[in-house]
Amino acid sequence: MATQRMLKFVSTSREMPEKRMPDLRARDFDEIYREFADAKAAEQSGRCSQCGVPYCQSHCPLHNNIPDWLRMTAEGRLEEAYAISQATNTFPEICGRICPQDRLCEGNCVIEQSGHGTVTIGAIEKYITDTAWERGWVKPGTPIAERTESVGIIGAGPGGLAAADMLRRQGVQVTVYDRYDRAGGLLTYGIPGFKLEKHVVMRRVAQLEEAGVQFVLNCNVGTDISFDAIRGQHDAVLIATGVYKARDLTGDGIGAGGIVPALAYLTASNKKSFGDEVEAHDNGHLDAAGKRVVVIGGGDTAMDCVRTAIRQGATSVKCLYRRDRANMPGSKRETQNAEEEGVEFVWLTAPKGFTGDEHVEGVIVQKMRLGPPDASGRQSPEVMEGADYVEPADLVITALGFEPEDLPTHWSAPDLSTTRWGTVKADFRTHATTIPGVYAVGDIVRGASLVVWAIRDGREAATAILDYLSAPAQVAAE
Repeated sequence: MATQRMLKFVSTSREMPEKRMPDLRARDFDEIYREFADAKAAEQSGRCSQCGVPYCQSHCPLHNNIPDWLRMTAEGRLEEAYAISQATNTFPEICGRICPQDRLCEGNCVIEQSGHGTVTIGAIEKYITDTAWERGWVKPGTPIAERTESVGIIGAGPGGLAAADMLRRQGVQVTVYDRYDRAGGLLTYGIPGFKLEKHVVMRRVAQLEEAGVQFVLNCNVGTDISFDAIRGQHDAVLIATGVYKARDLTGDGIGAGGIVPALAYLTASNKKSFGDEVEAHDNGHLDAAGKRVVVIGGGDTAMDCVRTAIRQGATSVKCLYRRDRANMPGSKRETQNAEEEGVEFVWLTAPKGFTGDEHVEGVIVQKMRLGPPDASGRQSPEVMEGADYVEPADLVITALGFEPEDLPTHWSAPDLSTTRWGTVKADFRTHATTIPGVYAVGDIVRGASLVVWAIRDGREAATAILDYLSAPAQVAAE
């Protein structure tokens, strides 16, 4: 019976969940994809070839057991599908929404390679866990027995929360410190609601609180509390701060008003989605309404900015990227969604400077062409001399990526070693830093990366911390 329900990729076409029409979805910040119905989820799961070497699984950073939970879904055994899904992933409903499946699991699907169209893995993963929440299968990780050891986690993003969940399930006392007024990190304030509605994140935070995780919010380590004080209060510490420092943009006129970093813009928008008062948004500084908007960058953050600007009522939204569509680092799916909603992409362009005195009036744009490959293998953009022009703009959003803050200096922790890029040095297996009992995960180690990698790091670090807490030397020290 199981075999009859699977291997239907030849007779059944690939389908994504229905998308809301662009003119409707561009008016709000609700998610754009509708939920699969039971029958459609089972049908699409049944397209899986159940191949002997599942490349979808091996190319997933968490190595999720994708073929098995697809088979369970095809057979209508959803609670078992959820159990398999959550066994390797702390937040499957979040990964199902925001992972770049086209570059990971779905992009390596065997039937995709054979020309039949990939299984819609991400949408089914989202459906499984959303169903689990609706039916009460998702339980807080309340431990069977409590332990006396405590762990302090600095940063309430996906890496920190994943580690907190695993540690708490084992009875460890966990306290999470975060600079923002809500937990979740970029899941809360960096990713717009049309990709990840905020109640999805908040219910996970509430679940962790119910399990006994303590949150200390509005707490800037190095200012409100010292790093040494956190170390003194806990048996082990995990650094999961992420990277928030925007990369600098150079050029004439860069200091003009109306040129803003992507994270400040997205954070203000997301705070408004919570109903908060945000002065910089309310006074128009971080609001695109009625403005000609230019976003500089080609990654997923740039896609978040252009689609947010559309929803805020911008008169026009253009995205400048120095390479072409084929070499764009952002999700192709997100680029398509943005174009459907009215964003114009101006390929092979880069900013040279800005016009306007006190406030930006335009971007001086250089036209580019692709030259020989660089060290990464991608073709390097070269300036086309004499082809500059001015793109009118009332609001310019820079989305050029993020860099780590100088934690050793800010935290007065000279023993915390960093790389030449400023990221924290940590063992790639245990995530241990150069300070005994201190671990680090996610973007502060990797540089700006994916949420799914932060979740993997957090889970691995939790296992290493448990080993450290249980080591004879640690017990003797206590």
